[in-house]
Amino acid sequence: MAERLKPEDRAAAMQALTGWHMVENREAIAKTYRFKDFIDAFGFMARVAIVSEKIDHHPEWSNVYRTVEVTLTTHDAGGLTELDMKLATEMDRLAG
Repeated sequence: MAERLKPEDRAAAMQALTGWHMVENREAIAKTYRFKDFIDAFGFMARVAIVSEKIDHHPEWSNVYRTVEVTLTTHDAGGLTELDMKLATEMDRLAG
């Protein structure tokens, strides 16, 4: 099982991410992605699904037309872990 990040490690990891923010009243991070249209949003989700399966870490997310809202946390660890930061980084890369 992945271990929760220490507050100082979490803060440092957040500095490396763009557009992500801490979720209020929860140890999780969130971001909203907006794409040109539904096809681009859905394609992004499909690419993220492949990465998520490979690292065995899955996002909480929703999609409405061109918008994908994402929340990341590691449920087994009860908060943020390196897996969340890794997936956030990959999602940003895949979003272009």
